[in-house]
Amino acid sequence: MSESRQPSHAPLRGVDASLLARYDQPGPRYTSYPTAVEFAPLTAEQYDELLRTADESHEAPLSVYMHLPFCHERCLFCACHVIISPDYSRAAPYIDRVCQEIDMLAERLPRRRSVAQLHLGGGTPTYYRPADLSRMLAHFLERFPARPGAELAVEIDPRVTTTDHIDMLAEHGFNRLSMGIQDFTPEVQERIHRTQTLDQTRVLMDRARELGFHGLNADLIYGLPLQTPETFRKTVDQVIALEVDRVALYSFAFVPWMRGHQRKLTEESLPDRDTKFALFALAREQFLEAGYVPIGMDHFARAEDELALARGRHELRRNFQGYSVVPAPDVIGIGISAIGDIGGTYVQNEKKLSSYEEALDAGRLPVERGLERGHDDDVRRHVIHELMCNFRVDIGAVEGRFGIEFGEYFAEDLRCLERHVEEKMVRVDPDHIEVTPLGELFVRNLAMCFDRYWREQHQQQDAPVFSRTV
Repeated sequence: MSESRQPSHAPLRGVDASLLARYDQPGPRYTSYPTAVEFAPLTAEQYDELLRTADESHEAPLSVYMHLPFCHERCLFCACHVIISPDYSRAAPYIDRVCQEIDMLAERLPRRRSVAQLHLGGGTPTYYRPADLSRMLAHFLERFPARPGAELAVEIDPRVTTTDHIDMLAEHGFNRLSMGIQDFTPEVQERIHRTQTLDQTRVLMDRARELGFHGLNADLIYGLPLQTPETFRKTVDQVIALEVDRVALYSFAFVPWMRGHQRKLTEESLPDRDTKFALFALAREQFLEAGYVPIGMDHFARAEDELALARGRHELRRNFQGYSVVPAPDVIGIGISAIGDIGGTYVQNEKKLSSYEEALDAGRLPVERGLERGHDDDVRRHVIHELMCNFRVDIGAVEGRFGIEFGEYFAEDLRCLERHVEEKMVRVDPDHIEVTPLGELFVRNLAMCFDRYWREQHQQQDAPVFSRTV
């Protein structure tokens, strides 16, 4: 690991209010490039053809994301695609619908079934009773068996998850848990409608460790109502004491124009920009002092974790499941709103449950929209992901891989990057572009320089499309 990649506390002390003001703007998080904002209608027939072609690569494993959208109650910070229902009988039939989609996918992938990565997200996957969730998982794994060493991960809400859930997941080979915590401060929890205790969380983590789970992740959010540096410091100390393997430290995406329930949170109740950055800064410092390695813009991992090792080798990847080292070239999305990436095309399922069900009843895969990436999209996607994941772009490697002359191809983008060079956020040399430790804190802003859609369509829009970068 080069000197510039060593975790450093110094960048945080170099950030002042003026710098924050210059860099605080709406911008993508680049889970994908192009982002989902650019998706257009896609037909089931187009998806069928993509799967037919994908099946020809029968030796390559798949990555699968399964969306289980139901929750008992709504958390006010949430920007995920969820369905709120305390009535279990309303949600139970969804399990059978997912099994129906699994069968349709299996028919279209007769030779390509092995899975290197399975991620259950939501919503709350453990909303479902252990027996019902187990039935769905057995149905999937019978048709799409997990490869040896596969990563099987699930997002859980400790408020509704029992040790019986953990036992059942272990029986099916799951080895990673991601636990939503957000903040342990009671006043914050009450304000965002998500009350859970440290003991609830610890009991589930202890049980998972007993059963051999090798990856325990915690999700935190900074920028929530009533958060202060003092209270958030305590939460971070409690998370460190839980000895989790990875931490996701997300910036609260306040997007009331997209998620109407967030209007119950007023902008005045949120920490101001300087305080919000201070929350991130102190948490980052605590995790570094505890021996965690920064991963991308908002994750931390133990030094021996595979993400940290991949970062050191500049081999970290990013897909719809987050940062990854899994070598699966295609991603299949299952369930409402799930997004896949098949043969160079993004594919998203229907968002409305009724439309999802209608498609399945008609014998069609429930795809709604997507985007077929062109050559320019793939070039820019690679550069943006290298910045976001590894903080470094090997110019010669990009030229060789895509058959371009980097300086000529990205002339306008490099002009955009010049002001960030002046701010000491990034270094541009003939052989590589390297993000500085200070620039790691604002890597979304750097990536936006290479985003043609942002520059041509979104930069000057009056109505916000993305959350803010600070």
